[in-house]
Amino acid sequence: MVTEQLIPRGIRDERVLNAMRAVPRHLFMPASSRSSAYDDMALPIGEGQTISQPYMVAAMTELLMLAGNERVLEIGTGSGYQAAVLSMLSREVMTVERIPELAERAGRVLADLGYANVTVLTADGTLGAPSLAPFDRILVTAAAPDVPQPLIDQLAEKGILVAPVGSRISQQLVQIIRRGNDLHKNYKTHCIFVPLIGRHGWSS
Repeated sequence: MVTEQLIPRGIRDERVLNAMRAVPRHLFMPASSRSSAYDDMALPIGEGQTISQPYMVAAMTELLMLAGNERVLEIGTGSGYQAAVLSMLSREVMTVERIPELAERAGRVLADLGYANVTVLTADGTLGAPSLAPFDRILVTAAAPDVPQPLIDQLAEKGILVAPVGSRISQQLVQIIRRGNDLHKNYKTHCIFVPLIGRHGWSS
């Protein structure tokens, strides 16, 4: 996966590559799909949700520019795989999932595999986790028309937020860097994610 998919497509951060090598992606997937776990595609995990394509996980993680001491908020826990990757690259990860069944399953897998610096919350992800803010990094793994304002409000000074924004059928990754009251936006690769459902996203 790393040598044939990630490196040839330009993923260069060695810490990201090593995390992708280390996290057992197949263990975050339903048993029936594990034989395809390292294929170059997003795959269903139940409840109408997916585990992102490995390249997209790596690309979004690289855009966060993690140094190792950050508090990270992830919106859209899904399988828990992305949270596990983030946990290896940061100090602490809070991940929010709106679907209780997925949150419970991901929390159990993360705990069983020893990712002790990850906390799984069940809530409307478009609201973030205001009681735990601010966050040095925020990663949104579902698509909204624009980045929800509560997430921007919870981004720390010099913090970085990465999210897919656009329509329900096509989006573009945006990297937002906060410098005081200014938000510097860098638009990156095109992508397709499941919709971000909630008060500041799409309606169900």
